[in-house]
Amino acid sequence: MIKSELRNIYLAKQKNFSPIERKNRSKQIANCFIQAFDLSQVNFLHCFLPIEKFNEIDTKEIFQRIWREFAHLKTVVPRVNFQTHEIENVKFTAETKLVKNAWGINEPTESEVVETEKIDVCLVPLLCFDARGFRVGYGKGFYDKFLKNCRADCLKIGLGYFAPVAEISDAENFDVKIDFCVTPVKIVNCK
Repeated sequence: MIKSELRNIYLAKQKNFSPIERKNRSKQIANCFIQAFDLSQVNFLHCFLPIEKFNEIDTKEIFQRIWREFAHLKTVVPRVNFQTHEIENVKFTAETKLVKNAWGINEPTESEVVETEKIDVCLVPLLCFDARGFRVGYGKGFYDKFLKNCRADCLKIGLGYFAPVAEISDAENFDVKIDFCVTPVKIVNCK
């Protein structure tokens, strides 16, 4: 299937989760991620904040576990620069104040931006993915641009509710692939 068809199907599936289902699956994803990846040598981790209206994975548990278990690790979240149409990495802590941007997505009010080159691990939002590591997002292209600017050794990990699809047929060779995807039940190695 092509990206636009998959986007419609998986966005509808995601939106149909009850609050309890979303909470449980988000917690399972957080547990899988923390158990599977060695974060002891990671200095900067980029992770998205959920788009509530899309019932996106709640990453609060991931942040809380990192702050509690890996105090050395600095967390950053995306803030969209509407002039450049690119993502900025803004430092994010338990004390960070959030405001909704023009699309209703929470972003930090803080101004401490971290250079993309410093990111060691990037947790990427997606609706679905295939075993080759291609992903379908929300279609705005912000993460595609962002991932192209990450270091070659930056670990790109998708967080998704669903198992991989057979194939994203209109994926292009220039699309940036994820290395792994964490689902509620397993880690899929896309390398």
